[in-house]
Amino acid sequence: MPPPADILKVAIEWPGAFPKLMEIDQKKPLSAIIKEVCEGWNLPNPETYALQNADSTNFYITEKNRNNIKNGSILRLTTSAAQMAQQLHERIQSSSMDMKLDALKDLANSSRDITFAQEFINLDGISLLTQMVESGTERYQKLQKIMKPCFGDLLSFTLTAFVELMDHGIVSWDTFSVAFIKKIASYVCKSAMDTAVLQRSLAILESMVLNSQDLYQKVAQEITIGQLIPHLQGTDQDIQTYTIAVINALFLKAPEEKRQEMAHILAQKQLRSIILSNVIRSNKPINDEMAHQLYVLQVLTFNLLEDRMMTKMDPQDQAQRDIIFELRRIAFDVDCDSNNSGSIEKRKSMYTRDYKKLGFINHVNPAVDFTQIPPGMLALDNMLYFARHHQDAYIRIVLENSSREDKHECPFGRSSIELTKMLCEILKVGELPSENCHDFHPMFFTHDRSFEEFFCICIQLLNKTWKEMRATSEDFNKVMQVVKEQITRALTIKPNSLDQFKSRLQNLSYTEILKLRQSERMNQEDFQSRPILELREKIQPEIMELIKQQRLNRLCEGTCFRKISSRRRQDKFWYCRLSPNHKVLHYGDLEESPQGEVPHDSLQDKLPVADIKAVVTGKDCPHMKEKGALKQNKEVLELAFSVLYESDEYLNFIAPDKHEYCVWTDGLNALLGKEMTSEFTRSDMDTLLNMEMKLRLLDLENIQIPDVPPPIPKEPSNYDFVYDCN
Repeated sequence: MPPPADILKVAIEWPGAFPKLMEIDQKKPLSAIIKEVCEGWNLPNPETYALQNADSTNFYITEKNRNNIKNGSILRLTTSAAQMAQQLHERIQSSSMDMKLDALKDLANSSRDITFAQEFINLDGISLLTQMVESGTERYQKLQKIMKPCFGDLLSFTLTAFVELMDHGIVSWDTFSVAFIKKIASYVCKSAMDTAVLQRSLAILESMVLNSQDLYQKVAQEITIGQLIPHLQGTDQDIQTYTIAVINALFLKAPEEKRQEMAHILAQKQLRSIILSNVIRSNKPINDEMAHQLYVLQVLTFNLLEDRMMTKMDPQDQAQRDIIFELRRIAFDVDCDSNNSGSIEKRKSMYTRDYKKLGFINHVNPAVDFTQIPPGMLALDNMLYFARHHQDAYIRIVLENSSREDKHECPFGRSSIELTKMLCEILKVGELPSENCHDFHPMFFTHDRSFEEFFCICIQLLNKTWKEMRATSEDFNKVMQVVKEQITRALTIKPNSLDQFKSRLQNLSYTEILKLRQSERMNQEDFQSRPILELREKIQPEIMELIKQQRLNRLCEGTCFRKISSRRRQDKFWYCRLSPNHKVLHYGDLEESPQGEVPHDSLQDKLPVADIKAVVTGKDCPHMKEKGALKQNKEVLELAFSVLYESDEYLNFIAPDKHEYCVWTDGLNALLGKEMTSEFTRSDMDTLLNMEMKLRLLDLENIQIPDVPPPIPKEPSNYDFVYDCN
């Protein structure tokens, strides 16, 4: 007979003694179990002891996480979190450098555990650490020349402990003094600083900026971009990553009116070329965190275009009208002064003719074309850039089209406006960066005016595709669809330069796009005859039931969800899974991302499916209505869902990706007897339905289908028939 589920067999260690094998009853209070263990070793005062995991984490066992203990676990009897916090609080104030160093090292390790962190914070431990940073380090700087490694370690462990304690979100960032900020900033500004100290200092500055608008102002006064740039020119990728993270944080929190000014400073300091040569084109592969920070910088840079994208042209503004005159002058090599001769009617007729050749929709007053937002004035900016910096290509396109028949001309003005709008959609201009994305494009770091150059390549592509399609004005939207497909396909290979992107587009001609479409269409054969449609309709409920079972099976396997925090590098996780009988959701916090499934009995919280009232998604979720940048993040909104139970209780989720989001929302809706409506359900339905249709429509006349699979043949007596091509 198996032992009760509440009885676990574990090993418990105690320094200087042989480990004990014990059975612990999970129904007993933890204090009773600790008392029993202490009695076995004749240890007095059991209330001063606690149990820890005897692994790399050394996290304390509490009533909240005790369900994570598994059969065969190795635990350690140790000083309680309160006692340990008190001891370390006293030791880090020791006058002995060696004792202080050992205490700070232990504190840095212990602070990762929230149980210990809470006890240390209750002793006003964070204030003590900040005081040590603000004033205490001056005492040790006198010893720096003779004890430089010791000083670096002392400061490194102090800052590490501070970062770990703050990551638990127990203490507000708004409580820190200007003196503390100045001290942290000084470590970043020094040319020769211990790597660990520099890394922690950059991490602290990033968190300060992201978590408090008031601290952003103070940090921005202490740190300049010029002081951060040298850290990008080193070879340590972690330092480079933290440096770009600080720049991104300053960029993200800067008021709208200061972002353009900051972008100008970044251009002056040649940030783009430094990142290109020292990070993107370095010999080291780019890790995920660096890729994310580069993606964030790319998004924030493109978001500077949003203001122009959402600005309508004022038809009465002479300065803006002069830009249109400049486009006409460059295209037709006309002098504005010479146009002032002749009657007003003659001049109007001349302007109207030229504006028609330039491809504007409104030939009389083309300024009206730029009142549509998006793309607003951004389209006119792109056209002027193309006309000035790629003058030959611009003149060729305009004259080439003005010499064609009216219905076959590719209207440059209209095309430029629609293309600018399309490029803004592709690059998601105006949207906040996603928490989980690493999708940066190296080619955008190769030019100071990368968006404008991107436009110049694409407008020439549009003109080329128009000719290849022999399009007329009625085909305008079809041409734009093909061009969008060409651009998105070319971007998927992540070209390293704009020239590589251009070369890729050359290979994606209209003929090649047709071939790709034909190939994809053949893989998704469409059956339209009535008997086929009737058969599809008959099979559909069977396939839907199969998809439903797959979704529920996935919920039974469970998923690890990440808790979104202010600092991405400190990930915290929780796990949720459905019971095999589909009646209970088991969930609970994890210390780290699990390898494989997490057993039901290690998840301490339960939610009966019968208590679930509804599933809500996106903006309707309570955790998306809270204040903060996350609510504005489109991608996080698309991954958020919540389970409503009881009166106003919610279980909030943010899925790791779109697939898991669809699996869970489908599965939860299936449990509630509702329709599964996700895009993945539609995709799975199409795939499985087409496969089933093809199987049923196979010509199997006079072919007997066996009931069992054929036997596996015996191994050959030798392998002489194998031929090595090498």
